[in-house]
Amino acid sequence: MQLSQRVQNISASQSLVMAARAKEMKASGIDVISMSLGEPDFDTPLHIRRAAQEAIDNHFSHYGPVPGIPSLREAIANNYQSSIVNYQFSDVIVSVGAKMAIYNAIQTVINPGDEVIIPMPSWVSYTEMVKLAEGTVVPVETTFEENYCLTPAKLRAALTPRTRMIILCSPNNPTGSVYTRAQLEELIAVLRDFPEVTILSDEIYNALVYDVEAPSLASFPELADRLVIINGVSKSYAMTGYRIGWLLCKNKAFIAACTRLQGQQLTCATMVAQKAAEAALTGSQDCVKEMRQVFANRRELICRLASEIPGFKFRESQGAFYLFPDVSAIGSGDEVAELLLDKAHVAVVSGSAFGCPSCIRLSYAISTEEITEALRRIKSVLTHN
Repeated sequence: MQLSQRVQNISASQSLVMAARAKEMKASGIDVISMSLGEPDFDTPLHIRRAAQEAIDNHFSHYGPVPGIPSLREAIANNYQSSIVNYQFSDVIVSVGAKMAIYNAIQTVINPGDEVIIPMPSWVSYTEMVKLAEGTVVPVETTFEENYCLTPAKLRAALTPRTRMIILCSPNNPTGSVYTRAQLEELIAVLRDFPEVTILSDEIYNALVYDVEAPSLASFPELADRLVIINGVSKSYAMTGYRIGWLLCKNKAFIAACTRLQGQQLTCATMVAQKAAEAALTGSQDCVKEMRQVFANRRELICRLASEIPGFKFRESQGAFYLFPDVSAIGSGDEVAELLLDKAHVAVVSGSAFGCPSCIRLSYAISTEEITEALRRIKSVLTHN
């Protein structure tokens, strides 16, 4: 059977690969602690699960509108009422997870040869999605000293007449960095000179922020007609398996085109999951506050323990649930990740997957007991290696 060149050109998700390897080792009887996946370890809150059950009982089992049920789209738009851009339900498309919303946005905007600027380190799938659209990835390296945030000088240097999109993620996966309002204003000042560039803002972690403000790009109305906001329920409400994400955009032509694409590709996101997501957004947000506090406590724990490990250089994460230490004093990210899986039986992801081969990513979306034991094992192996 022939395999298409486009599929052969893409790489597997390294976070999923490491998680699968950890599961295989566990199945063979090895006690592996996995810090590889960005998945909250909490149960989905009870009121959300009940909404899903009620949706089944109320026969939400038929096709729905391609861009999502109106009541959910209204709830999503209302979730951005504090922003300056005034989103309406017609500006929203609901997809099967934020990942699909990103993929559809890229497919809707990018033609073969178009350039897409991606600050590195970045989430593993952005680059592969651009490749699937036959676009050209323009990686822009950020540094530890810059808190892994894109600077206006580096942005201007990367922009060309062929640039059609820039992808920003704040809070960032894998670094946990958050752009300040002043930093975003400086980037926007550069982008004013390039009105043909679409800004894709991945804000999937925006509810999981610690001690800082994480301003949305929806706070900048001058971008509204070329801004695509991405979000979803996976991280904030522990609903990864429900697969509900969305995009918001004020550009009517973009929304119409993206809806056509989704109509051919999907028909609609699962109706039961959409009703559960609606309950998540319209119900009490105490569950989000409680999970955020747990993650904040875990962040404090992992940073304290990691500071005792020789060769680890890191900044305390400002958002999301990742620690991204530079391990170049020990070896490459690939070498250290393999060493930790083999000797410490701790699964982490090499920074090479994110475009930063000197680092590794540790997810602290696991229990405090697992964090404590994992860091003890890592310290023991790296101290005696």
